Amino acid sequence: MTLKEKYGPLALVAGASEGIGAAFATYLASSGINLVLVARRKEPLEQLAAELTTSYKIEVSCICCDLASAGAAAQLQQQLQGKEISLLVYNAALSYIGAFEKNTMEHNNQIAQANMVTPMNLLQLFAPPMLAKGKGAMILMASLAGFQGSGFLATYAATKAFIRVLAESLWYEWKDRGVDVIACCAGATATPNFIKTKPEKADFFAPRVQSPDEVVKECFEKLGKEPSFVTGTGNKLASFIMQKLMPRKTAINIMGDTTRKMYRL
Repeated sequence: MTLKEKYGPLALVAGASEGIGAAFATYLASSGINLVLVARRKEPLEQLAAELTTSYKIEVSCICCDLASAGAAAQLQQQLQGKEISLLVYNAALSYIGAFEKNTMEHNNQIAQANMVTPMNLLQLFAPPMLAKGKGAMILMASLAGFQGSGFLATYAATKAFIRVLAESLWYEWKDRGVDVIACCAGATATPNFIKTKPEKADFFAPRVQSPDEVVKECFEKLGKEPSFVTGTGNKLASFIMQKLMPRKTAINIMGDTTRKMYRL
């Protein structure tokens, strides 16, 4: 059974203009699924839409929306004009790297809105039609940072813990109702945003940086089988050691020390 047959003909990808979001959009387009692409920036969104339309002969529409704004979910619902979403990918996220007290309250609130509130609202909007039909899927991007305290990534890490637990909870609620939910917990991934942060070279034993395509491919292999998963063999091993074999205090110290070193804090 194809993805289109299993879940339906229309997917919405939030945070689609580049990186993992663009990789998700391309993967879905290659499966013949029509797309609604959502991001703040109009130009890269429309460029990706044109490429996917030409390459895969699908229908692609674009919605420019600030997912960190309080009314983002309602705005998307209005602009969809009654279109029924059969598969949601929520990849959009804001972050801040640095000491918690040096970030502004406004930016912390924007991180919480974009990473937690907006995806939660979209789940609530899109779930009822999926559950009524008995088919659909929700993919939420989480992070290894959300498995324990992560110094200098405090707000981001906390929001990713929220989104993973939300996905796992809804996986249980909907697993016998035809709607698949998964949290994709990625480690370092070679997205434009990651590269822009100019991280220092990781230690020899650190998991390698994955490509967006690798993350997306593994996500669809796990969708419908797991409530959440960690991407990549190296990340899985590191996560297992930190979560199962180390005291939590040690894991927290490792995460903070690693971030401090990577970003010269």
